[in-house]
Amino acid sequence: MKKFLALFLVLALVMSSLAGCGGKKESAEEPGKTDGPELTVGFIYIGPKSDGGFSEAQDRGRQAMEDYFGGKVATLVAESVPEEKQSVKSAAINMIDQGATVIVGTSYGFMDALEELAGEYPEVKFIHFSGNKMNDTNFGNYFGAMEEPRYLAGMVAGLMTKSNKIGYVAAFPYTELLIGINAFTLGARSVNPNAEVKVVYTNAWVDAANEKAAAEALLAQGCDVLEQHCDTTGPQIAAEATGAYAIGYNLDSRAAAPKAFLTAPIWKHEAFFIKTFEEIMAGTWKPESYYGTMKDGYVGLADMSDLVPADVQAKVKEVQTKIEAGEFPIFVGPIKDNKGNIVVPEGTTLDRAGIWTMDYLVEGATGASQ
Repeated sequence: MKKFLALFLVLALVMSSLAGCGGKKESAEEPGKTDGPELTVGFIYIGPKSDGGFSEAQDRGRQAMEDYFGGKVATLVAESVPEEKQSVKSAAINMIDQGATVIVGTSYGFMDALEELAGEYPEVKFIHFSGNKMNDTNFGNYFGAMEEPRYLAGMVAGLMTKSNKIGYVAAFPYTELLIGINAFTLGARSVNPNAEVKVVYTNAWVDAANEKAAAEALLAQGCDVLEQHCDTTGPQIAAEATGAYAIGYNLDSRAAAPKAFLTAPIWKHEAFFIKTFEEIMAGTWKPESYYGTMKDGYVGLADMSDLVPADVQAKVKEVQTKIEAGEFPIFVGPIKDNKGNIVVPEGTTLDRAGIWTMDYLVEGATGASQ
């Protein structure tokens, strides 16, 4: 009898244990429960993520995307990676080894390295900012119609200048920058036909000292409003020091020079990141060459500061409303280059392909290297 009772107790304990295991398994499979993020994404930056400009704009997009997904997407970041193939590949491979299945390269010079990696890691998705290379399996790119907010910024400058001389600090005489300079100049001259845009190229994306020196050279020529396509706030700080106005770039940087800041063409990278990572997690993503607009909410104009009079703000916002509705193309002929040649005939509107063949400055703009 004792043996039977002992055996009965052992069997009861075993059954109780099995029932407990079954309960735990059921709990672990409750809908909505996950052990970790659904997606890990690695971001490669050319500068520090708090650079006050280009890389910080990308990083703010990353942070806003993370907040949106609420833990479903985890991210890794590599800062200050030079545009050198092996450095880029090493940074990417390190993040892949940590579980990243998507790599985002945020500078033009990262393109060739990412193209090679896409072939070497077919199971990983690679996305590149500002480049033109892609494939049909795991390598896409993204950029935006920055010509739209540049045009509006030009309107602000054209209405705010007293000397009719506007300075523009640019990194390189590349197509991307020529598009922005031309859109800005067209915007300025649409409200002030006497406005002249003087461009100085620094030949570096990030060079605070040289950017500030270029700005000071433009101010010495009588420019009383400065715009920029470079990564630091050096031009804005230089403008404030002389009582001139400044227009930033990449993000709202009014804190850097509050007595000079008027507005800034800005990126809203989260608009692309959210859309893209939702597609990846849903299994519907296909490589694309994304070109976000103000209508899409991908690019925009920072709120104009109190230094901009109400009547000026009203004129700019009137055009902004049309651009945001997709009703105001920027490059509409007739347009002349700064040598007097017709580059966009009357009745012609440049599409994306036409815009990205620009190798000239429009009438009203002149450029030189620092």
